[in-house]
Amino acid sequence: MIATVLKSFPMDDSVLLSLQDITRGCAQPETWVIELVQAGILEPLPAQTASPSEWRFASQALFTARAAWRLQHDLGVNLEGAALALDLIGQLDELRAKLVRAGVEND
Repeated sequence: MIATVLKSFPMDDSVLLSLQDITRGCAQPETWVIELVQAGILEPLPAQTASPSEWRFASQALFTARAAWRLQHDLGVNLEGAALALDLIGQLDELRAKLVRAGVEND
């Protein structure tokens, strides 16, 4: 079921996801997604910062939320730890992309 939901979301920045899309894609309650926003793991788009029912997220937020869930449930990491881990993973991805652009081998 979850895999089907994930396949149905195009993953590009032109597609905006609602709070309900994220909850369905993660099979988690709205309160959990709201906690992710409060922890800074997910960020509603700047123009959509009103009530949670009006939040819109870039499609990448679904993958971020699922990664946070895996860190919490598979590894027992608390919400703050998940936020830190995801931030560090993001920084590593950015550094690797810079290395590729610079033509440096990435072993």
